[in-house]
This record gives sequence, structure tokens and C-alpha cells, in this order.
Amino acid sequence: MLDIAEELHRWARQGRDFAVATVVAADGSAPRQPGAALAVDTDGTAVGSVSGGCVEGAVYELCQEALRTGEPALERFGYRDEDAFAVGLTCGGTIDVLVTPVRCGAPGPATGTGGAAAAADRTAETLTAALAAAARGETAAVARIVRGPAGFLGRALLVRADGGHSGTLGGPPALDATAVAETRALLDAGRTATVEIGADGAQCGEPVALLVETSVPAPRMIVFGAIDFAAALAKVAKFLGYHVTVCDARPVFATRSRFPDADEIVVDWPHRYLDSQELDARTVLCVLTHDAKFDVPLLVRALRLPVAYVGAMGSRRTHLDRLDRLREAGLGERELHRLRSPIGLDLGARTPEETALSIAAEIVADRRGGAGSPLTGAHTPIHHDPARRAGRIGSVA
Repeated sequence: MLDIAEELHRWARQGRDFAVATVVAADGSAPRQPGAALAVDTDGTAVGSVSGGCVEGAVYELCQEALRTGEPALERFGYRDEDAFAVGLTCGGTIDVLVTPVRCGAPGPATGTGGAAAAADRTAETLTAALAAAARGETAAVARIVRGPAGFLGRALLVRADGGHSGTLGGPPALDATAVAETRALLDAGRTATVEIGADGAQCGEPVALLVETSVPAPRMIVFGAIDFAAALAKVAKFLGYHVTVCDARPVFATRSRFPDADEIVVDWPHRYLDSQELDARTVLCVLTHDAKFDVPLLVRALRLPVAYVGAMGSRRTHLDRLDRLREAGLGERELHRLRSPIGLDLGARTPEETALSIAAEIVADRRGGAGSPLTGAHTPIHHDPARRAGRIGSVA
């Protein structure tokens, strides 16, 4: 749901009621992962996707039904051999979809008097607060019940970066307390996942499953070297959702006119700027300086940081010379093994745009655990679980 937060926040501010369908579980070759969402307002306007097209029509109808009844619903969609072209995921996967009505305007079927109506109002308030936080780029997480006691489906609570929380899942205080602790753990890791709370933790008669969606600031990509390849890479990185900084010690090259797609342009020595930054495990560092006086002191620092990816541009001869210089500077083989150099995948790239695509492809493959090989004729999974590779610190998906 938080993946379409900006649009849904705008709907909420306009007082437009909507129903949001969220993938809460995925199995097999499902095209979208937990957290992916499709929403439909009372005018029939739709935004987002839960399956890349396979079951959008059926989910759209579920959203309209939820708007009419005011009741949440949980539906499973999957591939069936005997009827592959019926409603289902013909790619072979299975997804569970939670549909939740959110009333932002006039009272509807779920409002009025009674405990169920009050719970629906609290859920809508919590979800709109979560959407507002995500739309503002704040760090927050929303947890929703996707399996549990009758009447609890869809109830939500919001956990913020400062440790505060709002909303309630209902039931005894222990349920909220356990859910908040689980949600904080996932928020710290920047992960979206489904978690189980046992009957003892839930204290409501049966286990409870929660979908926890996190909203964290965009991951950073810092591109060192204000060259034409950097301009192309900044454009591709923005498309992939990175907050992009271009850093170069030469003010004549590090200009806004040359890097219109960058979020920040910094004129400073690369290693000095890197020393001034607080970086996390999702940060990507691309060294395109192609000059030993810049890239050696920079890489000595970069390869000792717990970041997701460090890549450096240069020929194979430059790479070998660079490794010798880095060893002389005190780096060990484990640290050098983390360096992606020459940077990018072998696409036969020549132009800055092609090279940027090559670099971006390697970053995605590293983040998602892909091999970077053609899918045609392969027997490996299309979608991989991110894995920490030996000697390399991976990013949080």
C-alpha cells in the first residue's frame, strides 16, 4: 500500500473514499511481492497493481465490493492447471490479497454505531496517517492483521521512527505491544514482511498474522566523478528510486546544468565528502573518477564501509593497477573482494547511456541476488530472494 502512498494521500486529503487491495503473501513465480497494492476510489479510478495484469480485473471488482459493503476481505489467486486462462496467475504463482475500505468522506456502510463501525473508523484513521507519513518521506511502518480472530481482519497500527505508535489491533494490550515490537524490528531493517504472533503473544484465542509495510527514505547513490557517464547514471538511478548525489572536486564540471537529474551536487574532494556522510546498508557508491589521486583514497574508505555496493570504472589494466595501489594502502583481500571493477555487467556497452544501464543492471542483480545471465533457456528462478554473498555486505530489499 505504501508503494502508492502519494496518490492515496492525495485522495484522502480530497475526502475521496477508496478501497485498497494489498498483496499480503506471495508464493512461486508471483509477479508482485507483499506490499504491492491496487486502489480504487468511488468514481472507479484505479491506481497501482497487484499482479502485473493477471488478476487486476478481479481485484478491481473486489475493491468495488468492499466500497459497497464497508467490509474488508482476503482473497487468494493462483494458477490452476485445469483452467489456466480463467482468473488466476498463469505465471504459476499464488498471491493472497487483502482488500480494505478506507472512508475519508461521508459516512458509509461501515460507519455509524457499534464496535465494528468504531474499529473501521480507527483503521481508516491509522491507514490515512500511514499514507501521509509515507508521502512526506518519513520513516514509518504500518502493521495490519491478515489472519486472526473473526472481525479482526485489516485492523492496523502505525509505528514511527521515534518509537511512538498509534492505532490499535483490538483485543488485549499484549497484542498491540507484541505487534509494535515486531514492527519496530522490521522498520529498523527497512523491510516489508509478514510476521506471525503466537497465541500466547496475541492473547486473543488464536495466532495472528501481520503484514508489516515499511516506508523509509529513498536509498542513496553517490556518484563520484562529474563526467558524461555520471550524468547518464544519475538519470537511470533516479528512475530506480535512488536519492542521487554527484560529487567532484572540480567546480567547473560539477554543475546543475550538467546534472539536472541529480538531487545533490557537491564540490569537494571525494574522500573528504565520504568521510562527512552517515551511510547505511542500502547505500550505493559508484566511483567514476578514473584518476588514482581521487579514486584510491576514496576506495580505501569506501571498501571499509557497510554499504550495499562499491563499483569503480576503468579498464582491466587500470583495475589491476588500482588493486596494487589499494593493497599498498593497507586493504586486505576480503575488502578488495567487495569491489566491483570494472564496474557494470558485460552488455557490450559503449555510450554513456548504455554504460549507465550496465552499471544499474549490476546493482539490481547484486541487490536481488540475480546472476545477470540471460533468462532464455535458463532453469533458474526469475525472482530471487536477496542473499548475503560471502565477503560482501548486501542491501535490504
